Amino acid sequence: MGLEYDRARPRASGHDRKAVLKAVRHAPPAPRPSLHSQEPHRMDRLVNTVRPYAWGSTTAIPELLGIQPTGEPQAEMWMGAHPGAPSRVDRGAGSTALSEVIAADPEGELGADSVSLFGPRLPFLLKVLAAASPLSLQVHPDLAQAKEGFADEEVRGVPADAPHRNYKDANHKPELICALTPFNGLCGFRDPNEAAELLAALEVDSLKPYVDILHAHPESHALREVLTAVLTADPEAMAETVRQATAAAERLGAQDGPHAPAYTAYASIARHYPGDPGVIAAILLNFVTLQPGEALYLGAGVPHAYLDGLGVEIMANSDNVLRCGLTPKHVDVPELLRVVRFESAAPAVLRPEADPSGEELYTTPIDEFRLSRHVLADGAAPRPLPATGPQILLCASGEVSLRGADGELPLKRGESAFVPAGEEAALSGDGTVFRATVNA
Repeated sequence: MGLEYDRARPRASGHDRKAVLKAVRHAPPAPRPSLHSQEPHRMDRLVNTVRPYAWGSTTAIPELLGIQPTGEPQAEMWMGAHPGAPSRVDRGAGSTALSEVIAADPEGELGADSVSLFGPRLPFLLKVLAAASPLSLQVHPDLAQAKEGFADEEVRGVPADAPHRNYKDANHKPELICALTPFNGLCGFRDPNEAAELLAALEVDSLKPYVDILHAHPESHALREVLTAVLTADPEAMAETVRQATAAAERLGAQDGPHAPAYTAYASIARHYPGDPGVIAAILLNFVTLQPGEALYLGAGVPHAYLDGLGVEIMANSDNVLRCGLTPKHVDVPELLRVVRFESAAPAVLRPEADPSGEELYTTPIDEFRLSRHVLADGAAPRPLPATGPQILLCASGEVSLRGADGELPLKRGESAFVPAGEEAALSGDGTVFRATVNA
């Protein structure tokens, strides 16, 4: 089924890059040496690892793959060359990590353009994410903050595996989540007046100072002051505030009001994380439900949390996460406040835009990745895929065929493939395929 289980315990500007790209755009392609043989290899079926994080659904990924559940959480299926769980391929000499294949011939596998922009590694990671309970409330740094933070922790000798380490690498981590089922999440700050209204309706005395601040101060100042107060409050007092707020949210969620779905979500969060200050922080954020096919782009500094649902996620290849709450893990409040962007904005739900070829693109302002969707009909003409960069293809429904110069690779629901840069391929069949590549 193209699947492995991970038994580990849970745990530069675009303009500059485009200028570099122009300098290498017309360079002659390098010959492609095979890692294991002298025969050319065009397409690889991927064997992927499933991560067993505690918040994962026990059924959603097995259902996607058409296999029996194990009873254990199966939270994320990773497709790519991330060192933590690279996909594996077989080019005739046994199973090999995709990261090793790329390292043996970066330009041959990724293309000269991608290597010039991002170095000799696959710059994105594709996932299937299956949440049964809320993930941590978190933000990601921008590229400059990541480089600075990583360098600082390296100089100070903070061990790479230290629980209080913030920066695992020097890269940013923008991400895009696309729903396969109805998908609930939190994304970005509400307007302070709206957040004040939601907090006031809970009728909890200890929340009234936050309501006053949200009404009295300019947006950025108000959001910063309230989030700081929530995360630095006395733990026992905050736990009691959360307890009272949870009871009130359950009551308001059962009523017929415009914010009833949000209150229901906040009460559910509180049941999973009783007493956690992140429950109150979550009320400052927009609650959003994505319908299948809809997506959210999450840029640097935007607080967010995935609550429940099945989706396809793509991100820049990084592990940098700063947590705000809903977690037993380390929360570095000063660094968090340095990275968070205290700006309110309604969630910008993305819907794919089709081009004349039929490819449906989720437009994002990032170079490291590009996610699109192909909805294929049985009997239609094969749909050519651009060969400009490395590609990962995920069959999300039905059965499709990937045809290339060396033959045909059938893909069933939940199966995926890697197509190196420069290799021409086409899709046909009856199903839906997500295509991940670079956006350069």
